[in-house]
Amino acid sequence: MKDTLKMLSNQPKMIAHRGLSGLERENTCAAFVAAGNRSYYGIETDIHRTKDGQYIVYHDDNLVRLLGDERVVEEMTFAELRALRLKDHDEVVREDLVLPSLVEYIRICKKYDKESVLEIKNHFEPEDIDNVIEIIRAEGWLERTIFISFDLPNCLCLREKLPEQRVQFLVKECTPDVIEMLEEKKLDLDMYYGFCTKEIVDACHAFGAVVNVWTVNDLDAAYRVVLAGVDFITTNFIE
Repeated sequence: MKDTLKMLSNQPKMIAHRGLSGLERENTCAAFVAAGNRSYYGIETDIHRTKDGQYIVYHDDNLVRLLGDERVVEEMTFAELRALRLKDHDEVVREDLVLPSLVEYIRICKKYDKESVLEIKNHFEPEDIDNVIEIIRAEGWLERTIFISFDLPNCLCLREKLPEQRVQFLVKECTPDVIEMLEEKKLDLDMYYGFCTKEIVDACHAFGAVVNVWTVNDLDAAYRVVLAGVDFITTNFIE
């Protein structure tokens, strides 16, 4: 199957989901470096705004899944979050597995020459989006960043502030109304692979939008979305 995929004329760009999270603990510098050392086009991650107005890399709204802690990420300070230590895939707590800052993530992408695929979690106020933009711009990596979000106002704010920026609206299922909105607002699509069809991809391509799918972790699913014509595949690790 892997050889068959390589023979197909359409070769989507591969995005490492939360870093190479199939090998290293998700959304850590270790996962980002692991992806950087491989042939991925980009490295995806998630950021929250902390209680004290900084930006931390973490996926969930709370700490339950990875740390057994019921505290809410956005109600904690950067220092409180930074003091936490995560377990690796062998369930060993490692001192180097801390929650990264936005700058650390961007610098790893830059060091390994990878596109940043940055999910803005929850709703950000315009001033926070301004801050994130300026942090990335200061690192010289704004043109190499793709913004993604489930929050449509985030996407529209980014589009207003950065008319030429790559911005993908995240959805589980893409309806005709979503496609119409994407065309009107000049946004790209990032959707759950299970609902992706060639008809959806063709409709987006017709007005110049690209299509990303998440999260593809097996070859059969990868083969299907490649045949549908997607532009990006986001994956933990395809086996």
